[in-house]
Amino acid sequence: MATTTLLTWEQFEQLPDDPGKRELMNGELIHLPPANHHHNEASHRILFELLASLREAHSRGEALQLGAARIEKGYRLDHRTWLQPDVSVTHAGQPVGVYMEGSPAIAIEIVSPANTPRALAIKTKLYFEFGALEVWHFYPEEGHAVVHVAGAEPVTVRDYLTTPLFPGLRLDIPQILRG
Repeated sequence: MATTTLLTWEQFEQLPDDPGKRELMNGELIHLPPANHHHNEASHRILFELLASLREAHSRGEALQLGAARIEKGYRLDHRTWLQPDVSVTHAGQPVGVYMEGSPAIAIEIVSPANTPRALAIKTKLYFEFGALEVWHFYPEEGHAVVHVAGAEPVTVRDYLTTPLFPGLRLDIPQILRG
């Protein structure tokens, strides 16, 4: 289970390295256990598909509002929030200081038992508040993904995930989530 503590940004930056994943969400420290093998494999399958699709789309002069696909990249949204999606796609020309500034264009989470519905809802809201275009939640146990687009109802996808953000992307959900 995740544990929580309230911290300032300065305290968060000074935390020692520990196993697992830590995020700061509105000042609340979110500590998650290390990702398991299947979680990591799904993250890498998504990353590799995004890298290839982005390269192809950019070569056709499409999806130029998108930057690069990244795994476990941290984003500083404001002085109280630093999130680290499992996979992300940056905005083209996204500001970078010590950390990526603002939300990624696409934030992708592989949902595990440690991810509470409350935390996922808050993180999704924050991603959109700070500039995300889409947020994807992959649910390995249920075998589907839920795509959130700003201003629209979430859509559950069980077969192929596509997005108008870049033509040519077609993520095979069962293949991504295979054990």
